[in-house]
Amino acid sequence: MTHIEQDILKTLVELDAAAKSMTAANPKPNLQPLFARLEELTRRLPRDIAPDLLHYLHKKSYEKARLWLEGRESENARGSCRH
Repeated sequence: MTHIEQDILKTLVELDAAAKSMTAANPKPNLQPLFARLEELTRRLPRDIAPDLLHYLHKKSYEKARLWLEGRESENARGSCRH
């Protein structure tokens, strides 16, 4: 896993935790910085990155991207775009 992929995974885990805390959190966590970081990291990925990972990130399928990076691709449900 590349350094950028590690940073993406770390950010995705942070996003997942923040999203899960939304119902009980007061004040609500600001997710915008996490989304902005994911956008920036996605732009920095090399051109030869795995097509599935790139697809998930471009489509904002962040849970699928996290599972892919964790080596749990088989847990991804197929979407309407056949990914």
